[in-house]
Amino acid sequence: MASKVDQPKLNAFPVFMRVEGRAVVIVGGGEEAFAKARLLSQSSARMTVIAQTLQPSFERWAAEAGVTLIRESFSERHINGAALVFAATGEEAADREVVEAARATGIPVNAVDRPELCDFYTPALVNRAPVAVAIGTEGAGPVLAQKIRVQIERLLSPSLGLLASLAASYRATVETLVEQGAPRRSFWNAFFSGDAARRTAAGDTEGARRAVEGLLLHPERMEGHVALVGAGPGAEDLITLRAHRLLMEADVIVHDALVPDTVIALGRRDAERIAAGKRKGCKVKSQDEINDLLVALARAGKRVVRLKSGDPLVFGRAGEEMAALRDAGISYEVVPGVTSAFAAAADFELPLTLRGVASSMVFTTGHDLKGKTLPDWARLAIDGATVAVYMGRSNAAEVAGRLIEAGLSPDTGVAVVENAGQPGRRLLHGTLADLPSLSERHELTGPVMTIIGDTVGGARFDHSTPLAAARLVPAGGHKA
Repeated sequence: MASKVDQPKLNAFPVFMRVEGRAVVIVGGGEEAFAKARLLSQSSARMTVIAQTLQPSFERWAAEAGVTLIRESFSERHINGAALVFAATGEEAADREVVEAARATGIPVNAVDRPELCDFYTPALVNRAPVAVAIGTEGAGPVLAQKIRVQIERLLSPSLGLLASLAASYRATVETLVEQGAPRRSFWNAFFSGDAARRTAAGDTEGARRAVEGLLLHPERMEGHVALVGAGPGAEDLITLRAHRLLMEADVIVHDALVPDTVIALGRRDAERIAAGKRKGCKVKSQDEINDLLVALARAGKRVVRLKSGDPLVFGRAGEEMAALRDAGISYEVVPGVTSAFAAAADFELPLTLRGVASSMVFTTGHDLKGKTLPDWARLAIDGATVAVYMGRSNAAEVAGRLIEAGLSPDTGVAVVENAGQPGRRLLHGTLADLPSLSERHELTGPVMTIIGDTVGGARFDHSTPLAAARLVPAGGHKA
């Protein structure tokens, strides 16, 4: 039998100390003291700063924040009755004097950047009052604590504190009306995950209360919800914070084939994953089947993320899914994503609009240029609009031919990106006359974005290759 590995013991036990209306004293007037004052300003403590002189920015801030300033040298009488004391003079001997005085009167004390003198440590704080998350390292790694704080900030909705306050206002009612044990746990799960939480996040306080009242009448009812979420162009760090939070909360993730596994993996580990296909030459489910699936999952009380490549509202057929959800009476929301045109422009450092050159944009697909009738936007392209063509590799020749036929110059710049926004992207450049060669680039198996317009001239081509195959130059120096 393997021996049990002992869990390391904490040398500092985390607690939340009540400071409402109590005195907290900071000794010092420099940057160290200012940093602690800003941290403490997130609490309802009565703050007093002891210092003969304060740096000007600290003094201005303290006056605006209503902080009590005592411009004297430190004395033990300054800390009488304090709940906490901070020694932040920047000088070890002075800090030690404050620490000894506080300990003599039994007041917990923190000496800034001197962990060996501290009775307690101040954590990196994620504030969603009355909810708080504190990250501590026992003074060993404050920078590490801040990095962890940033990661937690991404996961917690800004409205979490309002939701917690709403829950507190209903706690007594719930204890009276909802049976203890599993029914009550189910109620609170529905409260924090359902319609009340979504309406609170949207700033609809009255709607949130109506949702709670409905839940109190039918505590067994768990309403489902669908979020149509943009996964961006594929890089996991290009999704929005809201998208990340919803993935972490989802019971089911219904994803398209173009969404990389690295983005899908941002969801809860125990969330069900359903591949919906929707890629050229690969349709696992029809659009009607996807619509029916979303409705069925929501009716079963599931929190569903419909994960779409790029932005849901740009060639993502989200309109059909929203219509199906509306018809079925299912609540839903749309979370924007970085569409591939923006990612491709960023890859090329290409301005999509440029003063005096292009002041409008067209988003289209290569399929829009099929048939005998030119779409209305073709005139915009001729007048200088930047054109972003989605899914245009196989019909690149037709796109180029129709635009040239309509009057767009063959010398108009073209930028092409495969797998825009991802580490493995490939960049090509040329002119509209070169664009037909794109259909012969069979090595391009990922999604291709083409940008056409005069703004392409402002791009960087350091890491791109020419679209057209170079002509051979024989020994005589004449082109073949």
